[in-house]
Amino acid sequence: MAKAVGIDLGTTNSVIAVMEGGRPEVIVNAEGGRTTPSVVAYKGDETLVGQIARRQAALNPAATLFEVKRFIGRRWDEVKEEAARSPFAVKEGPGGSVRISVNGKDLAPEQVSAEVLRKLVADASAKLGQKITDAVITVPAYFDNSQREATKQAGEIAGLNVLRVINEPTAAALAYGLERKGNETVLVFDLGGGTFDVTILELGDGVFEVKSTAGDTHLGGADFDHRIVDWLAEDFNKEHNFDLRKDKQALQRLIEAAEKAKIDLSNASETTVSLPFITFDPETRTPMHVEKVLTRAKFEELTADLLRRVRKPVEQALSDAKLSASDINEVILVGGSTRIPAVKRIVQDITGKTPNESVNPDEAVALGAAVQAGIIQGDSSLGDIVLVDVTPLTLGVEVKGGMIAPMITRNTTVPAKKTEIYTTAENNQPGVEINVLQGERPMAADNKSLGRFKLEGIPPMPAGRAQIEVTFDIDANGILHVTAKEKTSGKESSIRIENTTTLDKSDVERMVQEAEQNAAADKARKEKVEKRNALDSLRVQATQQIEENTSASQDAKDKLKAAADEAEEAIRSEDDAKIADAQKKLEEELRTFMTTNANQSAGGAQADAAGAGAQAKQDDDVIDADFKPAE
Repeated sequence: MAKAVGIDLGTTNSVIAVMEGGRPEVIVNAEGGRTTPSVVAYKGDETLVGQIARRQAALNPAATLFEVKRFIGRRWDEVKEEAARSPFAVKEGPGGSVRISVNGKDLAPEQVSAEVLRKLVADASAKLGQKITDAVITVPAYFDNSQREATKQAGEIAGLNVLRVINEPTAAALAYGLERKGNETVLVFDLGGGTFDVTILELGDGVFEVKSTAGDTHLGGADFDHRIVDWLAEDFNKEHNFDLRKDKQALQRLIEAAEKAKIDLSNASETTVSLPFITFDPETRTPMHVEKVLTRAKFEELTADLLRRVRKPVEQALSDAKLSASDINEVILVGGSTRIPAVKRIVQDITGKTPNESVNPDEAVALGAAVQAGIIQGDSSLGDIVLVDVTPLTLGVEVKGGMIAPMITRNTTVPAKKTEIYTTAENNQPGVEINVLQGERPMAADNKSLGRFKLEGIPPMPAGRAQIEVTFDIDANGILHVTAKEKTSGKESSIRIENTTTLDKSDVERMVQEAEQNAAADKARKEKVEKRNALDSLRVQATQQIEENTSASQDAKDKLKAAADEAEEAIRSEDDAKIADAQKKLEEELRTFMTTNANQSAGGAQADAAGAGAQAKQDDDVIDADFKPAE
């Protein structure tokens, strides 16, 4: 049975892990890294993923996509701010969804995320020596239904069987508490690249029970980076009357430099942002540069409002769990942005606890996901582990007056199922539209609409007589399923979902086929490049042999050089047949050249040896002749 993996699909970086010998282990990628940048670049007909995509971002900003997790499952009106500051084009898609425009194509965020997942799984399959198809994928605890569904769809587009979608803080708690036997109340503080979650769990006797969760899906390390970007750009604009944010290449370089400065300030009190030749003066065409010193104090001033925003979810989670800070035994930090000193200081100030740093904040989520994958597959080494999670936000329906009627309240244990009876507002009403909402506000318009479900074919009857049974069913992934039927007549009607941001089944199937076709094309392209490179290496080897073997005959040198020249011409043509013929011919000529040269060298060596032997014999005779016993 093939192993299932755990995947932390992150905003900035992603990680994949697997259970090995009863312990979760991170699987290194093809480049030898333990984390893979969640970056996808489209360069001609080639798709680059990970570190190789990130390296070329400054030269290809319009087609290098990053922080895409912030768009997945979102509506356009929710992400306008994030979209405006991206070097690549983000726009409104069908039904108010989000699309990313690259090279004349509109891509769904799920498609882009699928490329990252495919890279992780392909590298893991190569390392493990078996094809990986089953995975547990993590999401921020505060992700809503659409975002969870979209994440699952990204896995399906990547060719994965998504066993479970699990909350990131819960996964981190699994990694932390796997070998702990005592009872503890743990607060997981997860500040990643694009989202922020706080989860409180009770751990003990193999049970991981989530008591509450809170968060902010618009707060992460990228927001801290962009404060530095704005500071640098505005200062440059004051001095040179030029806004670097309007230049895509300059903006990409600013983003990269800001992230580096943020990281530097986690260990130093100041850092220098140096960006030579960031742009050119539009009139004189002289180069302009950025050279600024950023202190930790200035950074904290620039991000003061962001730092204040991390407090409320912590307080909310404690309140929902009916706990005080003194009831918390351990505070676990997850996500790279928890390395920011001011963040650590705030966590310690709120909880009164020094954060536990025994788990790697970059890897804990993937390790926990691998544990969950092992539990699902029945890994006997894990013993009996029970994971009890909750839904992060209240789910309900819109009722008369534009109010929300809650069906399942936030922090309800999942899976969960709830049925309520509703009725009609007018006489002989033939149908109803059920607006499914998610959020904590009392008015429907202030919450997120997950979809509008139409129930039609209600028999004529007075207002208030019809009994419409609406059932909300949240599965273990935290994904909502809604059904409705007219109870009085016993007649059931179908439900049609409209205006959701997630992809419909046909779109997912189409994208799966496209992904498979692209994977085949990528493989063929890779094999072609490898053949071309192999022939070029052989050509270089042949050239070196000609230069090094000066004693070889001119005829042999000429034949080998002709074959090497033919190989060079074949490489330039990129004709597969020519490359194959040139490879065969060059191999034969090189083998003949080396064999002939070796024989000549061996013959010369034998003659030299014979001469040396004769000389040695002669020397022996002389010695013998000169040697006389003492008289």
